[in-house]
Amino acid sequence: MNPVIRADGNPKFAMVSTLAGAVTNIILDPVFIFCFRWGMMGAAVATVIGQILTAVLSVWYILHMKIIKPRGKDFRLSRRICGRTLLLGITSFLSQLSLVAAMAAINNMIRKYGAMDEIFGQPQYEQIPMAVVGIVMKFFQIVISIVVGMAAGCIPIVGFNKGAGKNSRVRELFTKLLIAEAAVGAVAFLLVECFPKQLIMIFGAANESSYYTEFAVRAFRIYLCMIILACINKACFIFLQAMGKAAASTMFSMIREVVFGVGFALLLPVFFGLDGVLYSMPVSDVLTFVVAVVLIYRTYGELGEEKRTAI
Repeated sequence: MNPVIRADGNPKFAMVSTLAGAVTNIILDPVFIFCFRWGMMGAAVATVIGQILTAVLSVWYILHMKIIKPRGKDFRLSRRICGRTLLLGITSFLSQLSLVAAMAAINNMIRKYGAMDEIFGQPQYEQIPMAVVGIVMKFFQIVISIVVGMAAGCIPIVGFNKGAGKNSRVRELFTKLLIAEAAVGAVAFLLVECFPKQLIMIFGAANESSYYTEFAVRAFRIYLCMIILACINKACFIFLQAMGKAAASTMFSMIREVVFGVGFALLLPVFFGLDGVLYSMPVSDVLTFVVAVVLIYRTYGELGEEKRTAI
């Protein structure tokens, strides 16, 4: 849920409102789960509170924009506008829907195979796998938010230059975006591989059991070991959407989240138990990157061909 609209040239508040909800969620997760002993309900409550905070800040932002002043009649639904909005947003809608399916599969497998584990099958430790993966995913969401922000910032530039026939600029922008997204992923990779214990401490789990720390370190290092490829994959998805390739973008997203994400989350735990859930993420990212390479190659070729045609 991200209703923030950057309409008055002030991206800072949009970023703050989005991060406020995510940071609040991250802080409240361990508090509700471990301090209040609410378990899964605590994680859900923390998520809802974070989303409510983002929504409240976003509404306040919209109502106090300097350039656009919403009026009562502006909130009336229009069939024409709703139809166009639905058409343009169907790709993102299906992407989010498939992401929910992937997360549901991962959570179910964590609960199932966590209960079968020698340590986490014990009542006093049964909440650890779900809590740890939740924290790992929150860190991943922060990184992906940066990636999405960078890629989304290219959308108007891509639209303008593609419409003007300046395909060389689009090609150059695509190259720079891929490099920048890979750099973000590289920084995140160094953090999760070199400083997992410090990340755990940031999320308020410094005083938990040794089983918690050990599993959290393993989860960070395994689950996010291919985060560089994940960043590039997300950039490709958004860039294809910006170029008007809704079908290719939707297919790419569905392959990542449904075919690979759900498929490996269900398959790998059968052979590797709880660790199989952790390995499902990097395996999916590697195979998705193979598809991304094909799409990147075709995109560069298409831009080059259109450029020669224009000349």
